[in-house]
Amino acid sequence: MTSTAMPARSRPARALTRRHHRRGWAFVAPFAAVFALTFVAPLVYAFGLSLFRDQAFFGGTVFVGLGNYTQALGDPKFWEAFGRVLLFLAVQVPIMLLLALVAAFAIDSARLHAAGFFRMVIFLPYAVPGVVAVLMWGFIYGDHFGLAADLNHLLGRDAVEPLSVNWILTSIGNIVTWEFVGYNMLIFYSALKVVPPDQIEAAAIDGAGALRTIVSVKLPAIRGAIVVATIFSIIGSFQLFNEPNILRTLAPNVITTYFTPNMYAYNLSFGGQQYNYSATVAIVMGVITAVIAYAVQLRGQRKER
Repeated sequence: MTSTAMPARSRPARALTRRHHRRGWAFVAPFAAVFALTFVAPLVYAFGLSLFRDQAFFGGTVFVGLGNYTQALGDPKFWEAFGRVLLFLAVQVPIMLLLALVAAFAIDSARLHAAGFFRMVIFLPYAVPGVVAVLMWGFIYGDHFGLAADLNHLLGRDAVEPLSVNWILTSIGNIVTWEFVGYNMLIFYSALKVVPPDQIEAAAIDGAGALRTIVSVKLPAIRGAIVVATIFSIIGSFQLFNEPNILRTLAPNVITTYFTPNMYAYNLSFGGQQYNYSATVAIVMGVITAVIAYAVQLRGQRKER
C-alpha cells in the first residue's frame, strides 16, 4: 500500500518542479540567446578562422591546424608587443590603484570637506569618452602645438617630449590613469561604505589612530574590491588599444603597428587582410589574459580566507 502510494503523491511535486524549471529557463533564455550570439558565436568563429591559412599564390584557404598558433608563439612582434603591455601593467596599474585607494580613503574620512564635490571631480574623467580624452591629451602632448610645444618654445629647447620613444609609454600611462582613477576610486569607496561601523568603533576604543584603522580594519574589509579592481585593470592593460592607436597619428615613427597585441591583431586584419593569423593572435592574447586574471583572483581568494 505504502510503496504504491508514494509515487502517486510525488507526481504533482515533480510536475511542479518541471514547471518551475521551465519558468526559470524562460527568464534566462533572452540573456542566453544574446550571450550566445555576441560572445560564444564570435569566439567559435574566431577559433575556426585560426585553424586555416590563406594561400598567397595558390588562392583559397587551407587547414593548418595549430600551425598559426605555433607561428604566433614564435612571432617576435607579438612578444615585443606583449612585453610592452606587461611593463605598462607592472608600472601603471599599481600607481593607478594606489591613487584610487588614497582618494577613496580621503573621501570616506570625515575630515575632508565637500567630499561629494571631490568624488564627482575625481570620477568625472571616466565620463569623458575615451577617444575624446586621448585627442585632448594628444593636443597637450603635441610637439608643434599645445602645452608641450609652448613649454619647449618658452625654454628654448626640446625639454618636454611626451611623444618621444623614451616617454611614449609614460604618456599613455598618464592618460589611462587620468581616465580610470575615478572609476576604481568609486569601487573602493562603495566597498568602504559597507564596512561595519562597529569594527571601526572597536578599533577607536582600542586606541587605533586613523592610519592604523585603515591598515588593520578598512584594507582587509575591502580586499575583495581591490581584487576585482586589479583584475579589471589587468584585463584593460592587456586590451590597450585606443590610446596608442589614436596617438599614432602624432607619433607614427614611435608607435608601430604592433605597439600592443590588440593593435597588432587589428592591423593584421584590417591592414594586411590576414584574418586567420589575426584571429590566432587575438585568441592567444585572450588565453594569456584569462590565465593571469584567474591567477590573481585565486591569490586574492586565498588571502581573503
